[in-house]
Amino acid sequence: MTPKQIVPEFHVCGPLDMQDLAAAATAGFRAIICARPDGEEPGQLPAREMATLAEALGMAFVHIPVTPGSFADADVATMRTMLDRLPGPVLGYCRTGTRAATLWALAQAGLRPPEAILTLANAAGFDLSAQRPRLAAGAVAPRPGTPKTYDVVIVGGGAAGIATASSLLKRRPSLDIAIVEPAECHYYQPGWTMVGAGVFQPETTRVPMGAVMPDRVTWIRQAAAGFAPDAREIALADGSSLRYRILVAAPGLRLAWEAIPGLAEALGRNGVTSNYRFDLAPYTFRLASTVQGGRALFTQPAMPIKCAGAPQKAMYLSCDIWRAAGVLPRMEVEFHNAGGVLFGVPTYVPALMEYVERYGIGLNFGSTLVGVDGDAGVATFERKGSDGTAERVERDFDMLHAVPPQRPLDVVAASPLAGAGGWIEVDPATLRHVRHPDVFALGDATNTPNAKTAAAARKQAPVVAVNVLAALEGKAPAAQYDGYGSCPLTVERGKIVLAEFGYGGALLPTFPRWILDGSRPTRLAWFLKDRMLPPIYWHAMLKGREWLCQPQPVVPSKEAA
Repeated sequence: MTPKQIVPEFHVCGPLDMQDLAAAATAGFRAIICARPDGEEPGQLPAREMATLAEALGMAFVHIPVTPGSFADADVATMRTMLDRLPGPVLGYCRTGTRAATLWALAQAGLRPPEAILTLANAAGFDLSAQRPRLAAGAVAPRPGTPKTYDVVIVGGGAAGIATASSLLKRRPSLDIAIVEPAECHYYQPGWTMVGAGVFQPETTRVPMGAVMPDRVTWIRQAAAGFAPDAREIALADGSSLRYRILVAAPGLRLAWEAIPGLAEALGRNGVTSNYRFDLAPYTFRLASTVQGGRALFTQPAMPIKCAGAPQKAMYLSCDIWRAAGVLPRMEVEFHNAGGVLFGVPTYVPALMEYVERYGIGLNFGSTLVGVDGDAGVATFERKGSDGTAERVERDFDMLHAVPPQRPLDVVAASPLAGAGGWIEVDPATLRHVRHPDVFALGDATNTPNAKTAAAARKQAPVVAVNVLAALEGKAPAAQYDGYGSCPLTVERGKIVLAEFGYGGALLPTFPRWILDGSRPTRLAWFLKDRMLPPIYWHAMLKGREWLCQPQPVVPSKEAA
């Protein structure tokens, strides 16, 4: 078995037997698609037996039997559905790999330009030029005349966008909703901290985007290129556009790796890592498991950033690994925070300081990472003195966990939706745009002063759903968001300080203190993070099941009363 990659999420190969299936599982494939009819040649294992073997190895199995030269529309439609729903990467096989490759190509018609499909297949060794007419016939035709108008257009297929779509459809299934999202995969980003500690496997945090896309929405598989709120129109990357009655902007933010000279080039080698990237979190665990002594640096840039506790989480869990291995006494651990405090809500600081002291962590506030030389193992920090002058300090390292500055997407910052700093300017309670009443926004792209976490998006989505429906009926917003955010601070394997707070640092615990005291490290909070939050994310939040996050009604102001 020698798989040939067509795209990262789909490979093809020739015949498979029992040993090949085991090798595929070891190589990381999560699903198998068989394009061979049973009995095609002597000794061929029937699809039913292959399915049993694949499932025993933890892989999904789908049988789409194709006679050579015949690709029925129904088979192509099945292939397209399976590619959307199966966990990746997927391995397709037949006698030579050609039928599996052709099924993939035909399933891409309308999603990619025909020449792009043929080029990808050709690079893998398959000449599918005979399919050019069929690929062209299935291509998406330019929209003639006026762009289509949807009831709701959602920009962004991350946690905030998918949750909002599901909450809307739960309340009004007849809505015509489009989601603009170019990514092929959806990630459970809160799980990357656990990947970096060896608790979760990376693949448990990633699924094909089609697996979470609500059935009744139109998925526009490209990026937004511009916002024209006065015309209620979105420009798309291919030059086309679409219109809306209501826009929900949830495009996320940008990790500005390039803002720190040398960092992007150093990532993934020479001890430089970051749990802020799916592909790097396993490297964090590898480093924490293999470093036997030396200096480890953990950095945090200026706010706002996604999950402000994540830089500390990586540090505490790495220290706990070193403690368990008896390595901690030989480690010099430093936390370099561009801010001036350990955590923005004072209630949780005492518990965190206990772990800072336990692990012997050196705290460096007002210290901003401004350069990385990975080959030399040197990080440069800028610190401001009491007189306001800046000095630069170089620190050697054996491990560097770096967190980049985080900024609005360029398309957002350059749009009429942006306010100060380039963030989308919304009312912090109703999440309605302050200048464009038919625009709402949530998630990491807004200017609201809450923590940018998945927990915040989980609370925001039902609020936006209720208020969007009100706006469609010409009514005022009916629900409000209190700034809730949650940061499960993983201070050691098995214990978490569960920080839950809202606007102004107000404490907003989900459970009574006698059940779970969030200001202290508890095993119950770890159980929530480890066992409960992932299924809540996948099977509740993304599906519109609003457990413990029902929207609260707008409270009239005293002036209005």
